[in-house]
Amino acid sequence: MTDLPTRHMTSVFEKYLSLWVGLCIVAGIILGKAAPGLAKTLDGMSLQIQGAPVVSIPIAICLFFMMYPIMVKIDFAKVVKAGKSGKPVFLTLFVNWCIKPFTMYAISMFFLGYLLKNLIGTDAMDWVKMPFGLDLPVGAEHGAGVVVLQDSIPMLQIPLWRSYFAGCILLGIAPCTAMVLVWGYLARGNDGLTLVMVAINSLTMLVLYGVLGGFLLGVGKLPVPWQALLLSVSIYVALPLVAGYLSRKWIIGRKGEAWFQQHFLKRLTPITISALLLTLVLLFSFKGETILANPLTILWISIPLFIQTVLVFSLGYGAANLLALEYQDAAPVALIGASNHFEVAIATAVMLFGLSSGAALATVVGVLIEVPVMLLLVGVCKRTASWF
Repeated sequence: MTDLPTRHMTSVFEKYLSLWVGLCIVAGIILGKAAPGLAKTLDGMSLQIQGAPVVSIPIAICLFFMMYPIMVKIDFAKVVKAGKSGKPVFLTLFVNWCIKPFTMYAISMFFLGYLLKNLIGTDAMDWVKMPFGLDLPVGAEHGAGVVVLQDSIPMLQIPLWRSYFAGCILLGIAPCTAMVLVWGYLARGNDGLTLVMVAINSLTMLVLYGVLGGFLLGVGKLPVPWQALLLSVSIYVALPLVAGYLSRKWIIGRKGEAWFQQHFLKRLTPITISALLLTLVLLFSFKGETILANPLTILWISIPLFIQTVLVFSLGYGAANLLALEYQDAAPVALIGASNHFEVAIATAVMLFGLSSGAALATVVGVLIEVPVMLLLVGVCKRTASWF
């Protein structure tokens, strides 16, 4: 392999993202103790359909500003030419959609549902939103849950481990389309291929995210109406995707490609990270009591997520070697498969199960471990580049 220039994160937000995530967790817990009603109030600010809260407005705003800067970078003209890449594109799609969701299901079920179940608490319960469009009386059973009244609101009471499991599933069916651009860059991979795969995965999610989510959650006895998942994808993927495409076309038409690349895009990265960090503060402000009561909660959730990340990376990287891909293509293929689209996973968990749910907490833990683990895997790629 030809030596390439060393690359570094240039943004202070990207370079110290693990630190910012940790500080936001602390800030969220402190905020939750100081103003326990704030998160509930914010979660109550939602769009309702048939009297049921479906979309959290604060989270939706934060998630839009997280996703838009990623979507506006995509040059969809390159997507049409992606077929020329052949094996890298096929392998990435195969790992992301045919392997990753099912390994996440198996690993999280084994650890959360069996190995760590006693440590989480066999009798520990979580209260999540009633599934969209469902109207059941108190005491009725639905999947693995029972309808109960929580603060005079009908909720679905489910085992806590299943709630964490649901969050893991939502992470596993969401291939990364954001931070993977950073991981591929640092690994000295093919930036063009990475960007093309971001575009293809964004479009594929519009079709497969709801299908796989509904199927795997249903198999895990957490049935979720299809329309709720599809609505989530529409709001958190399709909306910023369309906005990014239209604004990119308009800005380049007015200012030119050079101004767009050199000036406009540079202003967006702090917006993306700031929106992510604000979302974390909101989520942890509500889950602070749970974490303080059982500080090992994050560890239990982290174990299957860590194993899943390393396993999928190894499968993708090994398959790329067997297919005789160039290193510059192999690294992005493996990193895209290993990383998760935690922005969409967080938003979907909040919309489906509620801001205070264990599912939402599990997706946030995904953010917490993603940065250090992916940086570790970037290092593995660079140290093994000679294998290709």
